[in-house]
Amino acid sequence: MKNLFKIKIIIALIAITFFAISCNNDDESMADNTITGIAQTNANLSILVQALVKADLASTLQGVGPFTVFAPTDAAFVAFLKTTPYATLNDVPKDVLTQILLNHVVSGKKVSTDLTTGYVKTLAKSATSGTNTMSMYVNTASGVKLNGVAMVTSADIMASNGVIHVVDKVIGLPTIVTHATANANFTSLVGALTSAGQPNFVSILSGTGPFTVMAPTNAAFTDLNTELAPGGTASVSVANLTKVLTYHVANGNVLAASLMEGQEIATLQLPQKYTIQLTGRAKIKDVRNRISTIVATDVQCSNGVIHVINKVLLPTF
Repeated sequence: MKNLFKIKIIIALIAITFFAISCNNDDESMADNTITGIAQTNANLSILVQALVKADLASTLQGVGPFTVFAPTDAAFVAFLKTTPYATLNDVPKDVLTQILLNHVVSGKKVSTDLTTGYVKTLAKSATSGTNTMSMYVNTASGVKLNGVAMVTSADIMASNGVIHVVDKVIGLPTIVTHATANANFTSLVGALTSAGQPNFVSILSGTGPFTVMAPTNAAFTDLNTELAPGGTASVSVANLTKVLTYHVANGNVLAASLMEGQEIATLQLPQKYTIQLTGRAKIKDVRNRISTIVATDVQCSNGVIHVINKVLLPTF
């Protein structure tokens, strides 16, 4: 009888232990380990969660994905709202909020070691392009900086459907100026655009547009300085520099796929145009018959698109 009693106790203990383990496993299986679920458990991301709910994106980020989300902190949202006409999150129109949030989301799971300097596509849609989603410039020279404004402060928070990187700023929809200033390869271009005597190009290229900008790299400006020797670029008058800069800007959101062989593009430096050549790699022939190669295409902004070129285009003066 004693042995039978002991056996019953052992069986009971095993049953209790199994039940406890089973309940614990049920709790774990019920936990929401998606991007939305993890954000909901982070007190520093409460405004982000509110925004996702308001924009009907909470369920999206509970989906299969995978997604990479750059998640602004509460402090980042508070600071961002102060720069807008909106007093609170509830005042932000849903369509505007949706695109801002989608501008923080990249398809695929990109952990910190996958991030390299260059452009990636977010899920935000540009009003100026129905097919080309917004570009984000990632700079890994010192930490991870996005579009020149937001730093990753906490990386690689793993979710079942992707990864979260916490950032210290809300990443607004980028204008042409945003992308020009974010990319260190455009410092010479930015310097020329903001030099003394020039029109307010920052205001112009931050405007509604849309614009298509052929953006020369720093190396392109260095080559131009050699080409214009002995005086170099310093010998170019303020008025002629304005002509050079406006010659790189066209109206419209012209994507690379729409360019055609022999196509003439009207520029803001009217009536001067440049011509597209598609034999081999896409190129531009300016009115002086100088050839520039397009080295990167379709950097999508909220007010137009940038294509990167390796030679400064020259109009006639």
